[in-house]
Amino acid sequence: MADSTEGDTDIRYLALLALIAGLLIHSFIIWVNVTDWWKGRSMTHIDQIVTCLGISRMCSDCANILLSFIDPIFQGNLDSHVALVIGIGYNFSISANIWLSSLLSIVFWLKISNFHTRLFLYLRGMIVHRTVYLIGASVLISAVNSLIFLLTITEDSNSRTYNKSMTNPIAYCKYIDYVYPVTIGAIFPLLSHSISSVLLFTSLYHHITKMKMSSNLSINLETYYSVMKFVAFTFIYNTVFLLCYFYCIFYYYVHCVHLSWLIIVMGFLPVLHSSNLIYRTAKLRSQMSKVLQNVIDFLFDSKDTETSENIKVVAL
Repeated sequence: MADSTEGDTDIRYLALLALIAGLLIHSFIIWVNVTDWWKGRSMTHIDQIVTCLGISRMCSDCANILLSFIDPIFQGNLDSHVALVIGIGYNFSISANIWLSSLLSIVFWLKISNFHTRLFLYLRGMIVHRTVYLIGASVLISAVNSLIFLLTITEDSNSRTYNKSMTNPIAYCKYIDYVYPVTIGAIFPLLSHSISSVLLFTSLYHHITKMKMSSNLSINLETYYSVMKFVAFTFIYNTVFLLCYFYCIFYYYVHCVHLSWLIIVMGFLPVLHSSNLIYRTAKLRSQMSKVLQNVIDFLFDSKDTETSENIKVVAL
């Protein structure tokens, strides 16, 4: 029992470090884009989605950190009003993260792909120029999802008596009714990001093939390869994140138990995706280099100052 408790504590500390790192990375993305907007520079549609995505991920990290402290205090009793509010906030931010990630994949596909079909051109004109409204729709869908979550908990608290000694515990799970709308609501983002990512990757592959077959040997393909790597990474991230999400739902449906370790993994995956966004985006990468250089200069200046002071003390 002691070893198990120590193991849980170590996992909790590791998760806390990952969440704090996520807060720093997501807040950096928000800071760069908001600062540019504040200075009067126009934000692209991608920047708008990435900024809102960073806000949703910051909210989920904050909720995760608070739950990691509050849940042990209340011994997993989410009927507590404080824990309930935090749980609803976490649910809302996770749902917004899923929908905004899918929207990012769709807009990325529409802006980069070189299809010329009538349907594609219609979708590009309709979706790309209405990005702000689609961001609002994603937030609204997430809010409705959280409202369903709240109504499910309220109904269970008022109309059911839970008896943990029953032989069929599934019938008495607190959130079993919430499994169905959550599963249905996450299927559409999974399909949309999968289709858009495959179509974009296919478009880039065919375009690179045509360029290689042309007689112009001076064409630099590194940019296209970089975009393909980013698309592949984003596709893997979205797929793994949603598969973990579905598995958590399925496991709870079968065993009526939350998989804490998998929820921690789901909290760490957005950190990797945001880090890749910083690396692949020139503006974010440049600002991150400046920040790191300032930190290094500050540390070395402090060390040099301390060394010189020590030398003066020894000389005296």
